[in-house]
Amino acid sequence: MSRAISDAWFFRIKAATRDAIVRAGGVVRAGEITLASKTEASRWQSVTDEAIIPIPAALALEAEIGMPVITEAMADLQGRRLSDDVAAASEATCLIRDNAEVLRQTAELATAMALALADGKITPAEAERIDRSARALDAAVGDMRRNLACVRAGGPALRAVEG
Repeated sequence: MSRAISDAWFFRIKAATRDAIVRAGGVVRAGEITLASKTEASRWQSVTDEAIIPIPAALALEAEIGMPVITEAMADLQGRRLSDDVAAASEATCLIRDNAEVLRQTAELATAMALALADGKITPAEAERIDRSARALDAAVGDMRRNLACVRAGGPALRAVEG
């Protein structure tokens, strides 16, 4: 059968699709992610079937697995490369901001505690201010830990702390 695309292109996209489907958890899970049937998802990866994964389905799978395997194959077939430089810089910026926020909240907690202890007695109002500062520090540390967990799992950090 004659194809509108070259055999090399066809087999490369099929292989990338198969990789994405396997990483997503198989054809059943890929079908759920892309809102297609498991049969359709299976056809996208099979070299004996002419069906090629649609772009919206490819993007949905790549978002799920956190890797642009199909997009990379398409770019490579056009003599292009994808770059993670922006993502890496964004991730580093995100973690730098997380760290800065933790340090800022630590300083605010230390200041609240020092002011309260200046007279040797902590009033209920001072205790409330200290507690608010501690709560803000907990939140900042929590944001940092979530982003670090994402990085350890091989994905990007979730967001930068707005300051």
